[in-house]
Formats: sequence, C-alpha cells, structure tokens
Amino acid sequence: MKIVVAITGASGGEYARMCLEQLLRSQEVEQIALIISDTAQEVLKFEGVELPEDKKIICYNNNDMFAPVASGSAEYDAMVVVPASMGSVGRIAAGVSLSLIERAADVMLKERRRLIFVVRETPYSLIHLRNMTTLTEAGAVILPASPSFYSHPQTLEEALRTVVERIISHLGVKLPHYKWGE
Repeated sequence: MKIVVAITGASGGEYARMCLEQLLRSQEVEQIALIISDTAQEVLKFEGVELPEDKKIICYNNNDMFAPVASGSAEYDAMVVVPASMGSVGRIAAGVSLSLIERAADVMLKERRRLIFVVRETPYSLIHLRNMTTLTEAGAVILPASPSFYSHPQTLEEALRTVVERIISHLGVKLPHYKWGE
C-alpha cells in the first residue's frame, strides 16, 4: 500500500507521530508520502513532537504541485490528514487546492479513494459542520481526535492510541488493535 500522511497546523502532532510509527510497523505499507504545512512545522516544534524517519517515508514540500501525490496516476491507496485544521478542511471542502495537501486530498476525492480527516477542533461552528458534511458527502471520513476509554487507558499515550488505531483501521491497514469485548 501507498499512503499519504498530511499534517496541518492544528494542535495534536502526537497523533501524526503515532500514526506514522504504526504505518511503519505494517509490512503491507510500502511507501508513505509525508506532507507537512508550514504552520504544522511550527506547531510540531512548539509541542515538542519529533516525527520518525525511515526509508519508507518520502517527504514532499507543501508547495510542490509537481509531487506524485498531486496526480491520480500515482495511485496512492489512501490519505489521512492528521491533525486536520478547520482551515484545511474548509479549503478542501470548497475544492480549493492552493497547496499540495489540498491538491492531494482533492485527488483522493476525485479518484474515490480513502480520505480521512482527523479533526482537532472544539467546539465546531456551523461552518465547520457544513464543511465536514460536504466532505462526508464527497466520500471522505471525518474521524475526530476523540479518544475512547473502553480499553481503560492508563496513560495519555494509551488514550491517544485509541484514535490512532481507528485511523489505521480506516486506512485499510491490518494491525493488531483493541476490539470491544476482548
């Protein structure tokens, strides 16, 4: 599988870090295209988040509209925007592709491939809700960064992992994860 991971300027870089670590654990994931917005770079630094480095990860500049992920012919299987800022959600919902993240998401929608937005905002305004509805109607999945507590997490990392496991599952990657009743 070829997966696109986009990081936008919302708080919650730990979700992106953990998501990348989990994708790297999977033998079925052969390549990860990583795109980080300028604001996300600043937020990651502020939050003290260090992303993993690996030969499977290919980093693309968010201004590089000639990167493979900007074309459906590159045949990426799925994309996750984690965390997803409401500004990015709004631009993508409106079909505005001013950056590589927005164009890659637009490609996933037009090619009818998996696209997940891990939104990190609260509360939602009516505009946010309408933008998320538009994306859902276009085939995307809105997966709020809302940890679950069924597994009785004991640490912050364990709580965050409940969201990351859902992301990985929705990307179609098979990895062990918590299941209700087990």
